[in-house]
Amino acid sequence: MRIISYLFFGGDCAEAFRHYARVLGGRVTFSMTYGEAPPQDGCPPGSGDLIMHTALQAGDVLLMGSDVPRQGGPASFTPVAVSLHVDAPEAAERIFAGLSEGGTVTMAMEETFWARRFGTVTDRFGIPWMVNCPRPEA
Repeated sequence: MRIISYLFFGGDCAEAFRHYARVLGGRVTFSMTYGEAPPQDGCPPGSGDLIMHTALQAGDVLLMGSDVPRQGGPASFTPVAVSLHVDAPEAAERIFAGLSEGGTVTMAMEETFWARRFGTVTDRFGIPWMVNCPRPEA
């Protein structure tokens, strides 16, 4: 299992990660906009240039992030979440269920185009979690 800090932005994720790469001496190893992703339900119009997911490697540390598309009006979001990456779908389900006890599920555990299992929850202590079981590399 890997525990990764995940940062959320209101439209300046790409700029922030370029800055972090320069300051931390790292490099952006992956970046995808909403417009580059497979079609998704509920992605607001005009968000095609926003970052859906990006990753920065700096030494042994991996930092991830994305923009939060606005749904009209000012963006409202928590700027940080803990992202857990596990190898087995069963482990993702077990951990997600445990974190959900007394918490609020914000995205039910399901299969996505990038993961065998993915879900988000805010635990009963108010901490947002992302549980991810990525698809194996081809």
